[in-house]
Amino acid sequence: MANKVIRTKVITGPNTRFSYVNAWEAKSVNGGTPKFSVSLIIPKDDLATITKIKAAIQAAYEEGEAKLKGTGKTVPPLAVLKTPLRDGDLERPDDLAYADSYFINANSSTAPNIVDADCRKIVDHSEIYSGVYGRASINMYAFNINGNKGIACGLNNLQKLRDGEPLGGRSRAEDDFATVDDEDFLN
Repeated sequence: MANKVIRTKVITGPNTRFSYVNAWEAKSVNGGTPKFSVSLIIPKDDLATITKIKAAIQAAYEEGEAKLKGTGKTVPPLAVLKTPLRDGDLERPDDLAYADSYFINANSSTAPNIVDADCRKIVDHSEIYSGVYGRASINMYAFNINGNKGIACGLNNLQKLRDGEPLGGRSRAEDDFATVDDEDFLN
């Protein structure tokens, strides 16, 4: 059986960095429905991923025209709708992790499956943190909630490919204690 191509689905490139990772436990934002989420930082030179995301946004727009139209007479143009692909240089100019990158926030009410580079399931929560690099399986979809219309990004699965410098100023215990000299402990 051939795999059906889903035009709204994207697998990001291997240099995607995970930030604000909330992949193990659903959390509520401002009293909303608890969700799993991640901010995906995509380098601007990853043209393949950016092109796929833009095509998926367009596909979600086309597939969601009836939803976007709602009770109105026409479908609003895509250019005036909220879309998930954002420019890190414009929206987060003081955060070096977002420099020369786009970002997209993805979320889901169901937990993502998380695997390593060999597609083995990761169960150690400390392996996935803000700063790791990997690929994400995401899906674009149209929404129209209380007059708020646009295209959103759903989170499917995550794949960790390599470690990165932790974001948010917190260091890893392995790094803190790797070079501690035990002889100086009691001095």
